Amino acid sequence: MDVLRAYSDIMVQSALLNVMVRAAQKAARGLKRDFGEVERLQVSLKGPGNFVTAADHRAEQVLRDELSKARPGYGFLGEEGGSTHGTDGTHRWIVDPLDGTTNFLHGIPHFAISVALARDQVIVAGLVYNPATDELFTGERGKGAFMNDRRLRVAARRELADAVIACGLPHRGRGDLTQFRREFAAVQSRVAGLRRFGSAALDLAWVAAGRLDAFWERDLSPWDMAAGLLLVREAGGYVTDLDGGEAMLKKGHIVAGNESMHRGLLQLVNGAEAA
Repeated sequence: MDVLRAYSDIMVQSALLNVMVRAAQKAARGLKRDFGEVERLQVSLKGPGNFVTAADHRAEQVLRDELSKARPGYGFLGEEGGSTHGTDGTHRWIVDPLDGTTNFLHGIPHFAISVALARDQVIVAGLVYNPATDELFTGERGKGAFMNDRRLRVAARRELADAVIACGLPHRGRGDLTQFRREFAAVQSRVAGLRRFGSAALDLAWVAAGRLDAFWERDLSPWDMAAGLLLVREAGGYVTDLDGGEAMLKKGHIVAGNESMHRGLLQLVNGAEAA
């Protein structure tokens, strides 16, 4: 049985999360099919670039259609289609149909659908789903975070020396490489391991699940982190921008972890920036 269908049967969820799960379920069918095609296209000289772009757009359209059908007045902010204002000015969906596009493009099974709902500019629900692994992360404000049918808690480790931390990695034409190298060096010398997985949404979900102790990244868009930041907080973690404030979606940078990991990582990154 598909984990999304099983999840709906096992967990007694709000009507809101049911709407989000159904939309993700429908979009995931297409991405699973398209991912199988991408893996075959890797051996061709032409490559799968245009195919993946089309898959991304198709998935967002499915999500837009399904979410709008269930909540017709809500606004919508998507990576591909931009912002649409709804008649209900207090609610807006924030959607990334394919976070981890480069992984998807190369046949790497680490990518996700990310769906969040903002109410009066506060994230109140989030969903991150990896169709390749059938891992579904969900949360609602004040109601906890779950992976499939298991409640999530952030890792309990307190010492940076024991921590495995994920980060973004600027690539060609995007991000400040010099700044990142300073931050990377400062953190690398103090932790047990650094990881770059290629999907901010899943990095945050993995912090919520306790697989990663902390995460930081710059130059993100709202749809990269909206759902994930809700998951971390509902799993008992701390999330701020790199200035220690609440403007993650506006400023485009984020740091997340349990209380001590968040505090220690924030100090390391800001210390590197000042150096």
